[in-house]
Parts: sequence; C-alpha cells; structure tokens
Amino acid sequence: MNKNTNRKPLYILLISIHGLIRGRNLELGRDADTGGQTKYVVELAKALAKQPNVERVDLITRRIIDCEVSPDYAEPVEGLAEKTQIVRIEAGPEGYIRKEELWDHLDSFADNLLAWLHLQPRLPDILHSHYADAGYVGVRLSHRTGLPLIHTGHSLGRDKCRRLLAMGLTMEDIEQRYNMSRRIDAEEDTLTNADLVITSTRNEIEEQYELYDCYTPEKMAIIPPGTDLEMFYPAIVRDEDIAFAKNLKMSLHKPDKPMILALSRPDERKNIVGLLEAYGESPRLQALANLVIIAGNRDDIRELSDGPQGVLTELLLVVDCFDLYGRVALPKHHSADDVADIYRLAAKSGGVFINPALTEPFGLTLLEAAASGLPLVATENGGPVDIIGNCCNGLLVDPLDKPAIANALLTILEDPELWREFSANGLQNVARYYSWGAHAQAYLPKIRTLPQHVKQLPKTPPVAKTGRYRKHAIFTSIDHTLLGDFEGLEQFVKFIREKRKKFLFGITTGRRLDSALTVLKKYRIPMPDILITSLGTEIYYAPQLIADISWTYHIDHLWIPQALRRTFGGLPGLAPQTKSEQSRFKLSYHYDSTIAPPMEEILTLLRQQELPANPILSFGQFFDIVPARASKGHALRYIARQWNIPLERILVAGGSGADEDMLRGNTRGVVVANRHREELSALGDTEDVYFAEQPQAWGILEAIEHYDFLNF
Repeated sequence: MNKNTNRKPLYILLISIHGLIRGRNLELGRDADTGGQTKYVVELAKALAKQPNVERVDLITRRIIDCEVSPDYAEPVEGLAEKTQIVRIEAGPEGYIRKEELWDHLDSFADNLLAWLHLQPRLPDILHSHYADAGYVGVRLSHRTGLPLIHTGHSLGRDKCRRLLAMGLTMEDIEQRYNMSRRIDAEEDTLTNADLVITSTRNEIEEQYELYDCYTPEKMAIIPPGTDLEMFYPAIVRDEDIAFAKNLKMSLHKPDKPMILALSRPDERKNIVGLLEAYGESPRLQALANLVIIAGNRDDIRELSDGPQGVLTELLLVVDCFDLYGRVALPKHHSADDVADIYRLAAKSGGVFINPALTEPFGLTLLEAAASGLPLVATENGGPVDIIGNCCNGLLVDPLDKPAIANALLTILEDPELWREFSANGLQNVARYYSWGAHAQAYLPKIRTLPQHVKQLPKTPPVAKTGRYRKHAIFTSIDHTLLGDFEGLEQFVKFIREKRKKFLFGITTGRRLDSALTVLKKYRIPMPDILITSLGTEIYYAPQLIADISWTYHIDHLWIPQALRRTFGGLPGLAPQTKSEQSRFKLSYHYDSTIAPPMEEILTLLRQQELPANPILSFGQFFDIVPARASKGHALRYIARQWNIPLERILVAGGSGADEDMLRGNTRGVVVANRHREELSALGDTEDVYFAEQPQAWGILEAIEHYDFLNF
C-alpha cells in the first residue's frame, strides 16, 4: 500500500456534527452539546491549518436553521482562518436538536457530505471524526472512499453508562434519555474500523477504551489538546481592570475575598451541586473564600431543557438550604470573551479553580485556568490525573467525597507558599505540554504514517456513457420483495416495460449472479441495467454483464476469509450453506436461532479478534459475512456516483434485514409487506422510508405512487 510522502501537503477533514459550532464567540455551556468538544475542534482546525505542510482543513458540522439560535449556524460555509473553514451539511430537521435525537438522520448526513466532497477539487487525505455520531458517519465515508479514518471519542458511552448506573438510573432510563445502545454500537464500529484513535490521556485508554470489545491500544495515540496562550495568561503579566468583577459585586458581600471558581455547563455529571454542598457544609471554607459558579447562560430557568433546569434549580435550593446568600455567585450571563477575564479575576484574588466532575474525559478548563495562574483542584477520574501529573499545580479529589473537596481547597487557600508554587508550576508546564502548536506538531507525524487505501475510481463505467438513464432509478431486492405475489409481479413487470426509458432498473440481492439470472428468466423479469449480487460484493452491468473490477479491488481491503471461517466454523447453530451460495467475498451459513449466538455476541467476537467484516442476518435464518466495505447500501451509493443519479431519485425496495443500510439515508425507500418486515422495524421513524400496506411487488407499485416517483 502506498503511503503519504512528506512532500505532499495534506487536506484534512474534521467531522463534528452536534452542538453549535462557529468561529467566534462560542456558546460554551449553552447546553450539554455545546461544551469543550466544540472548542476543541475549532482550535484543532486552526492549529492544523497553520502548519506549513497542510494544504487545507475543513471542519464539517450540521447546518441549523432555527430562529431560536443565531443565524450564524445557518451559513453553509464560514471562513475560520487562512486555509480552514467550517462547512455545514444539512441533515434531518432544520431546527436545532440534541445529539441523542440525531441518530436517524446520520445516514442522510453521510450521503450529503459525500455528495459535497465529490464537488471538491479533490478528496481529503484524512477523515477525522469527533464523538460517536461523527464516528458513525466517518466509518461510512471511509468504507465508500477508502480514506483513512482517525477518531477522537471525547467521551465514551460505556463509561458514561457505568457512571449513570452508579448514580441510580436504570438501564431503561438511560436508554430512553441517551439512546445509549445506538451510541455504543457506533463507538464499537468506529473503534473496529478506525486506523488511528487519538486520546488525550493514558487514563482514557486504560479505563475507558478498555471497556470496548475492539480494545486495541497499539492503534491509539496520546496527543493532549492545547490551550490558547494568547487568550489565557495571568493577570500579573498585564495589570488591567476586569469589567466582569462588577457582575459579582451584586451577589457577594465581600467580593475581595479569594474566589473558588467552577466553570462548566449545568450538567449533573459536572457535579457542581456536590461542590456547592461541600462548600455549604464547611463554615471554615465559607469564611475564607467566596464560591463563584459559572454554569452557562440563562434568562429564565423555567425555559431551559430538563437537564440544565434541574441542575440550576438544585443549586438555588442548596444556596437557600445553607443560607449562602452573599457568599455564592451564580451569574446569569457571560460571553466567550469574558471567560479569560474570569480566570484572571480569580487568580488576582488568590483563588482556586475546581473541576469536581464525576468523570472528566480531559478538562480544557483546567488548562485555561492553569495558563491564567490558578492552582487546581480536580476530579481524580479521567484527564485531570494526567494534567495535574504533568503540571504539578494542584490536588486530585474523589468527587463524591465532600469533606475531601473542602479539605483540598482549604489546603491550597490557607498556604500562600503552596499557592504560589502551584501557580508558577501551572504557568510553566502548560506552555511546555499543552499548546495547540505542540498538539499539531505531534498530530501530523502520526497521520503521515497511515496507509492510503484510496484509489481514485473512474467517475463513470464505460456502459454509462450513453446517458440513456440519468434521471431516476429503481432498485429492488428479489426474495420476499419482488417475488411472492405473482399478480403483483406481473403488474410490476408491465410497469417496467412501459416506463423503461424513464429510469435505470437495478436488482440488489444476496443471491449469486447465476442464481439471480435463473430467477429473472423463470419469472420473465426484464434484464436489469445493473445487478448488485452476493449482498453487495459484486456489481454487473447489462447487457454484457460486465463485472465492475474497481469495486472488487475496493472491497478486498482487509478481507481475510480464512480467519473468518476458522472463527465461525465451530460456533453452534451455524452450518455452511451449499457451495453454490458461497463466493469469493461472501461466506454464507444457515442460522438456527434456537442455539446460535445472537448477533450482538457475533459482533463482539469479530471485534475482539480484530476482524473487520460486515455480518448480516436476513429472513431470520440466513447468516452471511462480507467485507467491511461491502453491503447493498455501499454498492448502491457507488453506482449512484458512477451514473450521476442523485440518491433522492433512487427508489429502493427491500423486505429483510439485509436491505437496511440501502434504505437509510437519502434514497426513497419502501419496505414491502411480508412476514420478515419486522427485521426493518428500526426504520419506522426514518425519513423517506415508506412502509407499504401491500405485499411484495404490489408494495413497490404502491410506493411509486406514494412518492409520485417519476414526476420529481
């Protein structure tokens, strides 16, 4: 495989889908989706673009058109700095929705992003996904293009689930609120397929990624994020009046006392209620210092979503319970530009910054505070272990131990010499270990070593040059979709013959080519223009049935059938199908659900043995394994690109689990009525997937009418 050469300037594509991302005045803390990750990706994009051997950096996020948020998020493209921009891709509803509600729209995001990429002068050299939702999209783009995939998790679902259970939530509550199973599935899939995983700390690898089936430390790299040292600096360097101090004087009886500062979004996992209770239970701490909690922005707590509303309401109740009026400040508003001033104000007061989160994947606020001269107290769970270990500028605490929190704060506040030592250590070591320039310089050598799997595919196969079928296409599965009702099939065949010049006609099937041709001949179905056979592993163009060799080369990546046969040969309930059902890129088994492992266990087995493959169960009894890059959906999108047909003008008909990924996304899908359609029940709320009332071929005709398909 070819590798990048140092002479080739890189085009890097960063994908971060949720939250409110823009180049100025980031709304950090507005909600649970607009926190440290949004700042991380913006700063990473700018830092990478400054490197001389980087040609271009695009930061991809979701476009939002919503009167409840700034019109900035509706701009399709926003310049960020020289050589870098934010690109906003449409997916799902126009309005702003939280990340847990995005899952059904991610296939559409992937389709739209790939369409945008094909309009660019060239494809990127690297895809870099951030968080599970972007990982889901990144895996699909990597499979369709062959581009290397880098992933940064930021936070991980299995770790979050474990901690939520410890807080007393049930699995049912967690699933309903966080869509946790889809998130963890996406993370497992991403870790299996990523070429490199970038983490911020060793703790993240050892305690969080270790929980996953595909735990592969050798393809993980620790590259801590940086902080903007031009924005965050100590007050003693530039002795200025800090305007934000006026906001605190209204709340504090003695505003000149040292400040204990906490800055986070109002999320229960940030444990700011626990911090306030620790302060309220310590008269000694109250006498010594004020507590200032910066927890996002609000006009009216009653108008916030349930999570932030609950946290802020609880804070007010705790203030009242301990009668902390005049000693605690909870400012309602601050801008992104105020944050650096707030750190400096706390440092000038001789105060301490505290991050009491139940777990903190990294802790960018710790770096910002340290760069401003503040000593730290932080949770012992997660990234702060490495930060304080490197910077030697604070104390770690158990976030659930309130007396320990109070004692750590008192230890620093009551010892001026220790305060000065921690402050000086932080200033020196943040600059040494945690600048964005250092991050970018460590990042680029890692991605330079990644193999390039992509070969530029021909834009159109030779048979497509006539341009006869360019406006629409209809692709259908065979078994239990096209077949099953003879009268309906006759009507569909009649439709095909009458309207043939208006659309491309294609077949997608798990059958091999010879088997598919036998069925077509038996039922007098017109020869399709294209046949996708063997579950998307083979593509043939009529009338000569020319095989697409480029597709064969593409899906052969990391395909190890011998290892897969050894893995599945001894499993109960799996019996190889006849040789006529096997092919070079498809291993086929009969599946006995009464004794065979469930699909979840099969996926776990593949990930644990680091075998990239796509297992498919259809009709409840047929189990197939194909290459990771192969599926009906991937093949269909490859054809759409080759023939220059928009996905919105492709009607896709299916009736079993093997059809799911070709129905998702921007195609117009129809699930016909048959006894296996429950395998596709997860698509019930998916945009542009129509569940027909009529069976088999009748259902396809019903969908053509439903979509008014040939008239748009």
